[in-house]
Amino acid sequence: MDKQLANEVLDSLKTGEMNEYHVQKDSFLPFREVLVKRDDFKHFRGIAQQGGSVVYKYLETPRS
Repeated sequence: MDKQLANEVLDSLKTGEMNEYHVQKDSFLPFREVLVKRDDFKHFRGIAQQGGSVVYKYLETPRS
């Protein structure tokens, strides 16, 4: 996964175009690298799945 695609996915989650996004184990680190650099980082919740994938959702209120 490249940085442009990761940003497009995160923007789609933020605008509500997507409810959730599944990140496979092999794409996790590049995706997370883009995510942690965003100003709205605390609005995203990643839920680990069995097998190493993660499901990301956007929250209206930032997590603490």
